Amino acid sequence: MCVNKTTRFLFEQDDSLLIAMEKQKIDVHYHCREGFCGACRTKLLSGEVEYKVDPLACIDDDEILACCCIPLSDIEIETY
Repeated sequence: MCVNKTTRFLFEQDDSLLIAMEKQKIDVHYHCREGFCGACRTKLLSGEVEYKVDPLACIDDDEILACCCIPLSDIEIETY
């Protein structure tokens, strides 16, 4: 499923992208919260992120795991 609306928000640097999205009441699918399962896989359309922990789930080059990354810049994402 694709999200077709734009939501802009600020978040605290200690939060993962998943936690920040939850605080904004953005529905995002997840399971493990630690980069193992890949359920929070999200397409990174623009911007840059860094991982708090190295993810173990397989992801494509244009995908990120919201549970264990933090944006380094403004980002644009598409959720599945």
